[in-house]
Amino acid sequence: MPARTRLSQAAVEKRRQAVLRYVVDHGEIRIDDLAEHFDVSLMTMHRDLDDLAKRDLLRKERGRAVAFPALTMETATRFREGAALQDKTALCAAAVDRIEPGSTVLMDDSTTLYPLAAALARLDQLTVVTNSVGLAQRLGAAPGVDVTLLGGRFHGDFNSCTGPAVTRALSRINADLALMSATAIRTGQLFHPLNEYAEVKLAMLDSAERALLLADHSKFGKTATYGYGTVADYETVITDSRTPEAEVAAVRGFGVAVEVIDRGEPGT
Repeated sequence: MPARTRLSQAAVEKRRQAVLRYVVDHGEIRIDDLAEHFDVSLMTMHRDLDDLAKRDLLRKERGRAVAFPALTMETATRFREGAALQDKTALCAAAVDRIEPGSTVLMDDSTTLYPLAAALARLDQLTVVTNSVGLAQRLGAAPGVDVTLLGGRFHGDFNSCTGPAVTRALSRINADLALMSATAIRTGQLFHPLNEYAEVKLAMLDSAERALLLADHSKFGKTATYGYGTVADYETVITDSRTPEAEVAAVRGFGVAVEVIDRGEPGT
């Protein structure tokens, strides 16, 4: 029997992300059942799960793989950062031309905005104000970008800050543009599972002359505990072609422009 071809690191990571999604869908599952489902050896599945557990993406317990609670999965940066990355990159590419050199830009802690960092680094005299430690780190070495990190209560899982110190600081800022995303959007209504993050988003909207909402298809048709307004607060919503037509129509019903990006291939 011929030996199996050794997979590239990218292919291994793709399988591990598929394993993670499968565990999340099931809540918990036996490791030998996972190995059978993905047609790999038990040793390979243990390596995959050890890697995912080391990154705090799931728990490995006595022959079982166990998912984290839904709220953590929906909000924690370690889960969001690698999700729908190609879609996020396409949305960010569409937003770059709307950012003027010399402007002040507010950016929330959405991982959707992470791919923007490289493009913003090429702009001159840009001021970025954010509550996201991850974004601040990505932009910190850019010579033409001045970064202000809003300090407050730090949340390790989300790698960002919230609280009165953040919203007070935002009230003293007059920004040209706010770039934001959303955890959940349904018929033009915006939702977040954590109220303190919804408060930061509202404060950013109040402090900016105009705002863009970048949200891939996975954000639509969902709700969460706290509503914080509608898409009417945004100049444009940028999304991808897999967003349901009914959701796109609902956004346009608020008089908001929708830019639909067609990547021509499924997201990851």
